[in-house]
Amino acid sequence: MTLRNALAQTLGENALLHSEADLAGYTEDWRGRYKGPALCVALPGDTGQVSEVVRLCRAHGVPVLPQGGNTSLCGGAVPAAEGPTPVIVNLSRMRRIRNLDAANNTMEVEAGCILAMVQEAAEAAGRLYPISLGAEGSCQIGGTIATNAGGTGVLRYGNTRDNILGLEVVLPDGAVWNGLTALRKNNTGYDLKHLFIGAEGTMGIVTAAVLKLHPLPTAHAVAWLAPGSPQDALRILDLFQRACGSRLSAFEMIDRNQLDVVMAHVPGRKNPLAGVHPWHVLVELSDTGGDAGLQALLLRILEQAAGLGLLQDAVVASNGAQRAAFWEVRHSVSEGNKKAGVGLTTDTAVPVSTVPRFIDEATQAVHRLVPGLPVLIVAHLGDGNVHFIPFFSFDAWNALPDRDAMAAAIRRAVNDAAHALGGTFSAEHGVGRSSLAEMAHYKSPVELAMMRAVKQAFDPDRLFNPGRLLP
Repeated sequence: MTLRNALAQTLGENALLHSEADLAGYTEDWRGRYKGPALCVALPGDTGQVSEVVRLCRAHGVPVLPQGGNTSLCGGAVPAAEGPTPVIVNLSRMRRIRNLDAANNTMEVEAGCILAMVQEAAEAAGRLYPISLGAEGSCQIGGTIATNAGGTGVLRYGNTRDNILGLEVVLPDGAVWNGLTALRKNNTGYDLKHLFIGAEGTMGIVTAAVLKLHPLPTAHAVAWLAPGSPQDALRILDLFQRACGSRLSAFEMIDRNQLDVVMAHVPGRKNPLAGVHPWHVLVELSDTGGDAGLQALLLRILEQAAGLGLLQDAVVASNGAQRAAFWEVRHSVSEGNKKAGVGLTTDTAVPVSTVPRFIDEATQAVHRLVPGLPVLIVAHLGDGNVHFIPFFSFDAWNALPDRDAMAAAIRRAVNDAAHALGGTFSAEHGVGRSSLAEMAHYKSPVELAMMRAVKQAFDPDRLFNPGRLLP
């Protein structure tokens, strides 16, 4: 029996896609930059079916490509154009919320749940699941776990790794590990869940998770600021951290170039400020209780920043609709960039204190390669994660004689600038295919050997998401 027939027998014909038209949405990434063939797309409905799909693929020696919402920015979730043709295992049918324990502040969910769906379920119970990012309306929980997704709430709540208590995982031999503990203390040897968080599906398929919930903030104070420079933004960040502590939920910085792209290419987005400014910051405070106290605190800090000459302008959201409008501008970055041209998105992180220096030195490095090339800056300033985006118009990009070589040279120049400051080339997007060369370049031989040893222990046949994460 062929593998495809065996899979159809296991899942049912309606849960196995193999026509060219049906595969189209699964074999190409959402930006249209990566595309490759797949034998078929398997849509299991439960963990048992995932296990059987994996066993069948292993028996036939066919690679397995786990896939979530296919929102990856690094080519990690679609097949490669070269190499063995995989079976894509997409968990979009597995969207059950198995349990929500408000008293324990936990939620057990299947990996196909959309992030926004999980946020809404938590909110309905008076709780918060704090991972928030632009793709939250389409990305799946399993994908956020596989990439250790970050987003705009890391400053206060940490990234995905900090908000996972337990996992259920189908291993490369089809065995199921039930590690769905809802405990915050469980000191019984290796904490195995951390092997799979951020592993990009190279050692198993996450099928369910126990998420850590937090008290739902009932009060918010949000402002859109124009600091004079990134250094001024850092000083303002320090003012907020000193005065607000854990009530500071977000501190996001973008430059004028990025704001202009969003306003020009995403309908309904407007500059929150009346004037033109080189730098912009979105800051949010949140807490339980009422808004009045937070608003007063926010205004006091803004007055202090203005008195120190750190602010060119600022506006405070006066209601929930205005707050949402501010956040819509920030979350429209990827959409605007996709429509405007070709952005060579980087995912660097450096110590927070060095962000201004990094921006200056990376800009100089890029301009040595392409004089005057526009750069877009999107920074989670509170945690040092800077998406430094050298940006080509479509015409300029198409006119390059060797686009791949230019993209590699530019990314290496930016990543070198981060590395020199003690930073990293991958903070929250993952490694996927696009950063394999960077892994080989920046990781020490000892570290790569340890990672390969772990991969070998779990996936000796190297069938799980081959050609990703490990060079």
